[in-house]
Amino acid sequence: MSDYFNTFVLTRGLLISLLGSAFIYLAYWGLSHPFINTLLGLTALYLLLQADKKVWFIAGAGIGLLWFWWIVLSLWHYGMIWAVPIELVIIMLTYGLLFWLGAWLGEVLTTKVFLPAVYYKAVWLLGLSMLHPFSFDWLKPELMFIESYLGIEKWQYALVLLGISLSIHTQRFYYLLLLLFAYEPRMHAIAPLEQNIALVTTHTTVHDKWDENMQTAHFQTLLSAIDTAIETKKRLVVLPESVFPVFLNHSQELMDALQEKAKQISIVTGGLYWDGKTPRNSTYIFTNNTITVANKVVLVPFGESNPLPDFLSDWVNKVFYDGAVDYKASSHTTDYLIDGVRYRNAICFEATSEILYTKDANGNRPQNMIVLSNNGWFTPSTEPTLQKLLLQYYSKKYGTTIYHAVNMSQSYVINDGLVLKK
Repeated sequence: MSDYFNTFVLTRGLLISLLGSAFIYLAYWGLSHPFINTLLGLTALYLLLQADKKVWFIAGAGIGLLWFWWIVLSLWHYGMIWAVPIELVIIMLTYGLLFWLGAWLGEVLTTKVFLPAVYYKAVWLLGLSMLHPFSFDWLKPELMFIESYLGIEKWQYALVLLGISLSIHTQRFYYLLLLLFAYEPRMHAIAPLEQNIALVTTHTTVHDKWDENMQTAHFQTLLSAIDTAIETKKRLVVLPESVFPVFLNHSQELMDALQEKAKQISIVTGGLYWDGKTPRNSTYIFTNNTITVANKVVLVPFGESNPLPDFLSDWVNKVFYDGAVDYKASSHTTDYLIDGVRYRNAICFEATSEILYTKDANGNRPQNMIVLSNNGWFTPSTEPTLQKLLLQYYSKKYGTTIYHAVNMSQSYVINDGLVLKK
């Protein structure tokens, strides 16, 4: 173990992890700049591709920690503070081993096939975003360039890796000129913001949300927000994920109140759904005297569905979640029409999954998406920032305009990868 924890390995690995994570924290502090992000991202890749598997392990562990440390905040809400260091170690080991495996394979393959290890490592980094530990798919190395002068398409990322690899292999820096072909100018022309949509931001903590004594006041606040949207002549009001923490389809009084207000405005809101067998995390759409329920397609690993084998999943649910059953995911994405505009439904975590942006059974790819989120489990932290960067990534990659209503962090609209300000 001492080979992995000497001063050089630790220093180089931690430096790479800091450079590869800086874009998140710069965005969090409002200091993000294309030039800085480009320079830091390229430096991180250059140092990493030169390093051996020991450094890759430390760099991967550091990246796992700096990108995803906030996951442990959810343990506080379950009263399991004792598990925080355990989960942090699991996160670091998972991504440390994932990086180590790539470097190890590169060093083994270079002895079998006459090709320098740096190219195999570059291929591993190119495909790293396709590996999803525990079904969690937020690690995308090319995300470093979402607010940079370089593009985030796979071919652009491949050019970056090829240019750096050739430069390292030949010690000729003119190969870095390949990066110019990955250049993508920052767009300054901002599309006009849809003025007829009200995105409601709520500030309800997890504790308050599930306090039955506060629900009446909480529900009245939400209904008042809808009234405000009606008074300001909006055509659509969007409320965050599960802002009604009850099985809404079995709460007739609330359903009647929402239907009455929907005579003047279309309403999209989060709520729970119960079909008599399993719970669902759902979106309720009230429009044109109809009610549509859109269920979640991609569930949060461990938070809503346990990705472990059944025998382990049942044990984890019994020990850590008081025997609660997993939520049930829908088998298909849901699109709905409001005033002739088609929107794809997405709830929090699933909006950062590729499957939501691909074509559905009818061959439709979403031009518009309404996302409902509850970030109360992970605030204050960098989780809302990383979520926003991922939504920018998918918006830019697929040309989807995203309308995002959030609890415990600011709501916003994203068009062509750019966050539009009200």
